Amino acid sequence: MAKKKDARVTVILECTSCIRNGAKKVSTGISRYITQKNRHNTPNRLELRKFCRYCYKHTIHGEINK
Repeated sequence: MAKKKDARVTVILECTSCIRNGAKKVSTGISRYITQKNRHNTPNRLELRKFCRYCYKHTIHGEINK
């Protein structure tokens, strides 16, 4: 059977400020969220404002590759 190309794909969102300030942080870890997006409606990388439990504030979370 051939693999079906679905419009919905699972993406991982990662905090962008944790990546930049990785060496300066006291706590270790990077905030990540798992969500889905429609490949046809949103072909570009997804960026959402989500709460980062390591930064203790709302930051931009960007899509990363698996």
